Amino acid sequence: MEWEGAGRAAGWVSSAAGSLALLAGGAGLLAGCGSAAAAAAGPGASCGTTHTAANVPIVVKVTKGTVNCSTALQVENEYAAKIRDGQVRGNGGGAPVAVGGWTCQGYPTPEVLSTGNASQCHTASAAIVAVLPVPTPASTMTTG
Repeated sequence: MEWEGAGRAAGWVSSAAGSLALLAGGAGLLAGCGSAAAAAAGPGASCGTTHTAANVPIVVKVTKGTVNCSTALQVENEYAAKIRDGQVRGNGGGAPVAVGGWTCQGYPTPEVLSTGNASQCHTASAAIVAVLPVPTPASTMTTG
């Protein structure tokens, strides 16, 4: 009789622990759904920051259609990895390359310098651009 009671208590504790773990996991999933990277974004929206193949920080922005931001960041990261690995033809990886159903291409240096846009990736219905962040004005230093 004592064994049966101990077994029930152990089963209840195990069941309660499993339920708590399930609830904690569900809460984690819900928290992830609210993040900016998981959200769909439209034209003009920023999906976050990452880095080019040369480790230059960029902001990933949507220019056409609706894009899942985590997908946009993944595409940009895969594009940069292909350039780093020498998988993209052209000077500095400027030729078009397929990246997970997207076509990505770097802009020529004069355009990068005038617009801040480093590269663009697109599908038939959506486009994202990697933009160099606008630097904050440095304080000037006077010597005397």
